[in-house]
Amino acid sequence: MERNIIIRHKGEELTASIHYPAADRAGTGRCKDRVPLAVICHGFVGSRIGVDRIFVKAARELARDGYMVIRFDYIGCGESSGNYGSEDMESMIQQTRAVLDYGISSADVDPQRVTLIGHSLGGAVALLTGVRDRRVKNLVLWSAVGYPFNDIVKIVGRDTFDQSVKSGLADHAGYSFTPVYFNSLAAFQPFQEAGKFSGDVLVIHGTSDDVIPVDYAFLYQKLFWTRPEGRCDKEIIFQADHTFSSGSAQEQVLKRTREWMNQQEHLQEEWQNWMI
Repeated sequence: MERNIIIRHKGEELTASIHYPAADRAGTGRCKDRVPLAVICHGFVGSRIGVDRIFVKAARELARDGYMVIRFDYIGCGESSGNYGSEDMESMIQQTRAVLDYGISSADVDPQRVTLIGHSLGGAVALLTGVRDRRVKNLVLWSAVGYPFNDIVKIVGRDTFDQSVKSGLADHAGYSFTPVYFNSLAAFQPFQEAGKFSGDVLVIHGTSDDVIPVDYAFLYQKLFWTRPEGRCDKEIIFQADHTFSSGSAQEQVLKRTREWMNQQEHLQEEWQNWMI
């Protein structure tokens, strides 16, 4: 079962879709009557649907596996209120935490089994959120941005950035971007903060990504492996583009994500049983 909801955040309305678990994945540990939560964070000027409906498909498949899944539109994107280009990275982190508040407040959710799935810029936001919010236990990063300012300016073009700085506003794909947005991108460095996240991570990237280099996946894994705790797995999908738009690539990214998350669930159940 799934339904659309509104999550209110600082005077704006975040439109979200919540997918309820279709199967009983309750474990045998201390929280055996509760289910894991997954929150999907879309990328730059994206939406909770995703290119080729990839977020819809991911949410439905994970719900069949027993997860409660929330996919949502950031302020000014999709069906949410507000102006995306007037927000900043800190706002996106806070919006993500507001969605976590909503999901974890459900009586059915186990607060010890929370995963953020982020694509592109949403991957960077998911990581930065996980560093600041200890409720996030696992991260799944699809084609994740590593240098927010450089990567996004490359997408919109230097002229758009210069226009924003010069006149206070610049158009890209129908969105109006302010200097506040671009300046905030420069203030956050996901690669530098990767070592602060203590949970487990899955990094997925395509070899034919011409938006965000596949090299980022290798650097992310190297940085995550330098931590004193937490593991990092990597999946490189041959000839997959930035949005995994081919049928084969989409099938692979969804299959690997499900397998990895279900493996995490199995490990969590074993740990809880051992603790009893």
